[in-house]
Amino acid sequence: MSDDDRSEPTKLTRSKQRWASEGKFLTGATDRAEGDRLPPGQHLVRDWPVLDLGQQPDIARERWRLTIDGMVERPVTLDWAGFMALPQTAVRSDIHCVTTWSRYDNDWSGVATRDLLDHVGPVDAAAFLTLLGYDGYTTNVPLADFAAADALLVHSWQGKPLTREHGGPVRLVIPHLYFWKSAKWISRIAFLGADKPGFWEVNGYHRRGDPWAEQRYSED
Repeated sequence: MSDDDRSEPTKLTRSKQRWASEGKFLTGATDRAEGDRLPPGQHLVRDWPVLDLGQQPDIARERWRLTIDGMVERPVTLDWAGFMALPQTAVRSDIHCVTTWSRYDNDWSGVATRDLLDHVGPVDAAAFLTLLGYDGYTTNVPLADFAAADALLVHSWQGKPLTREHGGPVRLVIPHLYFWKSAKWISRIAFLGADKPGFWEVNGYHRRGDPWAEQRYSED
């Protein structure tokens, strides 16, 4: 998740880099029972852990902007009113963090990524996205994953506005990938023709991050 900054590495940053080099938390499990909700190596939590690295941007809704550009037919910068004018969707989904916790039955409200795609019109050659946060964080996502039916740009969780500590006013949620892919405090979505690794991906983490395949770390 986007719990990182670009200043001096923190203790958690150093730990996660070490985990990547050691392959920590990998179980080697390959089978997935039909309907199994808990990926290998994960444990359930009831709360929602916060793993920030000391930087939580304070972005008021009045100042928040989301720029969508790159390989799209209709680049746009949305303010809060423009974002809320898009179709609004409610989804219940599970989330899975690479640090091994999972949380079931999260109720989200926001803009479905598919509706956002309709709004901007990616060109045929677009295949990947770079997601940027107000904290300077970046991560990469294949367009096919971004367009998942339950993927949202969320502004509310459990019926309340998304808090600053969890990435409010708006963050991405892609439930079928590890949560570091769901960028917090999102400020820009850039559509690209080729994959471009982000912060954690250049620090030893997998380019895609499928929890059921245990894609925690780079295969390079």
